[in-house]
Amino acid sequence: MFKFFISPEWFISSKKGEPISLPAVIGLLTEIDRSGNLVAACKTHNLSYRHGWGILRKFEEEFGVPLLITSRRLGTQLTPFAQKLIWANRRIQARLGPTLESLASELEREIESAISTPENVLRIHASHGFAVAALIKRLEATTHPIEFKYEGSADALNSLSKGSCDAAGFHIPIGPLRETVIKQYSKFLKPKEQIIVPLAIRTQGIITAPGNPKNIQTVNDFVRRDVSIVNRQPHSGTRTLLDLLLKDQKIDVTNIRGYENSEFTHAAVAAYIASGMADAGFGIETGARQFGLDFVPVATENYYMIFNKNSGSHLAIQEMIGTMQDQLFRNEINQIAGYVCDRPAEAISAAKELELK
Repeated sequence: MFKFFISPEWFISSKKGEPISLPAVIGLLTEIDRSGNLVAACKTHNLSYRHGWGILRKFEEEFGVPLLITSRRLGTQLTPFAQKLIWANRRIQARLGPTLESLASELEREIESAISTPENVLRIHASHGFAVAALIKRLEATTHPIEFKYEGSADALNSLSKGSCDAAGFHIPIGPLRETVIKQYSKFLKPKEQIIVPLAIRTQGIITAPGNPKNIQTVNDFVRRDVSIVNRQPHSGTRTLLDLLLKDQKIDVTNIRGYENSEFTHAAVAAYIASGMADAGFGIETGARQFGLDFVPVATENYYMIFNKNSGSHLAIQEMIGTMQDQLFRNEINQIAGYVCDRPAEAISAAKELELK
């Protein structure tokens, strides 16, 4: 019935102590950066040239910092300060976007339950990623209401084991570390009672600045004194994978500059690096490409959806599986950098897929 949207809005305090909202300024600067033209930027935002120019001039006068550089040969360009504002906004969106989407989903259900009889809601808890985000978007357009929450793989599996959700999304590396990660997750699994459906295979690796100026090729480079990193949050599947890779190389994490700096999403890690606040991070290829960064592949992973067998007959679960099997959806995932659907989205016993008893 309801569809909620929550977006972050940030302010800068003026000389008079009054908060100045930045969305209008950021919107114009972003479009100028794309088109190189203030006239086009104003048109995109349905503003008169005079009004758009006034917004930017007011900001410049208030803070004494120029935003634009104009020349006949190059058109209109952004100053370094204006570029920083854009990158700051992208960091905010990357860091808070998934959290606010989850909160909006929860609020939708709360409001609806207050005014009508609760429907059979499909609750999904999943490790954040671009393929599962695409799946959730598809499911939101179906007739069955869903409620979703992004959390780390271990937390999502724990939620399923406690009955806090109906389906969970998690990922496991392909190769020598697979068995180790499965063992770590096994305390949350009931393999004989659960069904797994493969969603996609994705690539994890090292995200660096464009051109990889410090020639960071392996996780061993993370201990170099001229390298700083940004990490994913503790208990996330990506943090788990990186820790195992570091342990395999006998690397002491206390020797890594920035190891304790963490972000909640892959996009936020990429935005952090793109802002020049770190030299590298570990995450999926999609985030790197989204921000025009370099990427060094390190490992591939299976991303799975898992649910209890007794939920398999529910129409919402069947619709989720049907969506994952839809060829148009699979083609959409195959267009996402670092993702591939090369396995049938078939319902498989968790015990068989994970080789657990």
